[in-house]
Amino acid sequence: MSGAWLEAFRLVFDPYNIVVMLAASLFGLFVGAVPGLTATMATALLVPVTFFMAPIPAIAAIVTATAMAIFSGDIPGCLLRMPGTPASAAYTDEAYAMTKKGLAETALGAGLVFSAVGGLFGTAVLMVSAPALAEFALQFSSFEYFWLVLMGLTCAVFISTERPLKGLTTLFIGLLVAGVGLNNPAAFPRFTFGSADLLGGIGLIPLMIGAFAVSEIIRYSVSTEGKALIVDRPIGNVFKGMWALAVKYPKQILRGSALGTLIGALPGAGADIAAWMSYAMSKRLSKEPEKFGTGHVEGIVESGSANNSALAGAWIPALVFGIPGDSITAIVIGVLYMKNMNPGPTLFTTNPQNIYAVYLLFIIANLLMLPLGWLCIKVAKRILRVPRDILMPVILVFCIVGAFAINNTAFDVLVMLVAGVVAWILEENDFPISPLILGVVLGGMLEENFVSSMIKANGDPVAFVSRPIAATLGALTIAVWFWPLLRRRFVPAATAAP
Repeated sequence: MSGAWLEAFRLVFDPYNIVVMLAASLFGLFVGAVPGLTATMATALLVPVTFFMAPIPAIAAIVTATAMAIFSGDIPGCLLRMPGTPASAAYTDEAYAMTKKGLAETALGAGLVFSAVGGLFGTAVLMVSAPALAEFALQFSSFEYFWLVLMGLTCAVFISTERPLKGLTTLFIGLLVAGVGLNNPAAFPRFTFGSADLLGGIGLIPLMIGAFAVSEIIRYSVSTEGKALIVDRPIGNVFKGMWALAVKYPKQILRGSALGTLIGALPGAGADIAAWMSYAMSKRLSKEPEKFGTGHVEGIVESGSANNSALAGAWIPALVFGIPGDSITAIVIGVLYMKNMNPGPTLFTTNPQNIYAVYLLFIIANLLMLPLGWLCIKVAKRILRVPRDILMPVILVFCIVGAFAINNTAFDVLVMLVAGVVAWILEENDFPISPLILGVVLGGMLEENFVSSMIKANGDPVAFVSRPIAATLGALTIAVWFWPLLRRRFVPAATAAP
């Protein structure tokens, strides 16, 4: 083990890797600070660049960029009342109210410091729980993996959206896309319509670039909203008073970090849901709930801890089972496969140095966040004045070049553009995109494990619940299916009681 750790240190602290992390950090801070450019979009834009990198620098670029983007999304929320990323939306009104009261440095400082604290907490949980889960997962057969994938898809529908039926619709669209081509157990061409380009299936990376980057460009192009005005107040020392807040709100920090890590580990949830749930919990359990919405820092402390801890939490199912915890790790899984680091329990035994390197990358990224985040806050007003009429066309060019560079085919560019239009149409009609992406990522795994299990069982479906772990996972999955009906049946009666 010590040899693997030494190799991990060598990989991470290689000068080239450090330069990559610094460049990715600045890129992530910029993307997060510009409203409309999300952390997921930053990840999608990085994928074509990581194509030419070794595995560890590629992962380092994604880890640092996303961590920085999640934090810097707080900056336009605080100064413009426009959250830079969905994870910052939960407490945007709170931070903006503090800015109008002359407390911008306190709001931004709380977001910066406690995002780093939450990220380190999530990393600690990742380091402890992932190896234990991997050892447990070595006992899994195709039966257990079938139920696990099915549970991941189910959670993506019922947890990540308030409209399960719409989430189910986009999930089935994703499963349909995953079924295109020859990538099935029978190697039978499906949904190709005679096109040779479709025999290899729909490329995951062009699809994601389109769904998360091109859709945002289209959304901005058709938007009629006017340009937001920056609150022009001086920003002082953002670190002043942070220790006092840590002493005053230790339970909130721990609660937000723990909840964020847990929510992040749920397939399809992610940092934005973690932040909203954490903010709601903070308000509900606060001794001063009447102050929320008027510029009260308590909610920012707890939610800021939650949104970054969720990033590390999402890597737990991604590394151990190959099931993405959010849309960012869905892209990461594609990168891992591209780098021959196939996620799964064997990754912990065959390449432990790479896993340890991931741990170190998370720690360094969250420590880098403090000085670089402070620098970003200082130059934030200049960043926010970058004309988006110039920025968006430049991003579109990068998207086209990136999609083309993966396989050097114009077909991938077409996939990207179609995915962008479809994702924009779906989101404009309140259909969530995360279930679609999880359907594409996990569809092949679901079918492969189902067919393998049926072959082993000679077509007997009872075999799916004949093993204790498989039966437990199956029962939990079915319970999630029927939970909305049970809640509708019993919750009104419970709330009506005196």
